[in-house]
Amino acid sequence: MNQERSEHAHDVGELLTIGAFAARSRLSPKALRLYDRLGLLAPAHVDEVSGYRYYRADQIERARLVALLRQLDMPLARIAGVVEAGDAEGSLAAAALLDAYWADAEARFAAQRTLAEYLRGRLSGRSSEMYEKFVIETVDVPEQVVLTESRHTLADELPTWIPASLGRLEEGARVCGGATAAPFVVYHSEVSQESDGPAESCVPVADADAARAWASSRGRAFDTRVRVEPARRLAYTRITKAQVAHPQILAAFEAVEGWMAARGLSYDGPCREVYFADWDAAGPEDAVCDVAFPVR
Repeated sequence: MNQERSEHAHDVGELLTIGAFAARSRLSPKALRLYDRLGLLAPAHVDEVSGYRYYRADQIERARLVALLRQLDMPLARIAGVVEAGDAEGSLAAAALLDAYWADAEARFAAQRTLAEYLRGRLSGRSSEMYEKFVIETVDVPEQVVLTESRHTLADELPTWIPASLGRLEEGARVCGGATAAPFVVYHSEVSQESDGPAESCVPVADADAARAWASSRGRAFDTRVRVEPARRLAYTRITKAQVAHPQILAAFEAVEGWMAARGLSYDGPCREVYFADWDAAGPEDAVCDVAFPVR
């Protein structure tokens, strides 16, 4: 048996044991075994008798890359994509995947920061100070013909439903003389994790007759309709993409309601969100939406 092990050691040549490789790559043996199972970092050789893993010295760079990407809290599946892209397509493809991950992470951090501020105000009893950060203004909006799509939806479904429904309506607007103003979403009843609205997506259009024909052609699949939105005065505050996420967007709604109450204004219709910016092109700190209440 000793002779067999000696001959095997000679065969593997300059390969490193898992302990030596772990020390040089700054990964634990436990992590190396996990990455092997996931296909992230396979050993160069596994002894059939002992099961010992051996690595080549030129695998150290890949191992360190995996370790560094983990420090960004990148999921293992995305790390695999970055590493494989680097192997197959070159560093530019791998760098692009890293950029995409980090953009997602920054958006998530911005939303979490906004949520933390919202919760801090709630927990500290200083909600009024939080509301003072919002600038409240009013605007008069003329009567509009709108293409609409309605749905009962919970709060966690809104990030999927709103862009999808507005996208469908904007497609219809192109054959109805074009959109005449920014799209908006009306909440006819409370939308939360427990209450499902309904909510109504709206796109103002130029040609009412064409809009009715288009809505009729849609059937009942998406509850598409045409209606006239009356002229209204809106009290509103402008918020960033990070602030749109639920529940931190509630702070904006509450700030507008507090401003209305302080001035003796009454409600003149359901609250809404007006989306005036290119959502996909906007960064977390870019203004994208007006949170508004019709007032009188």
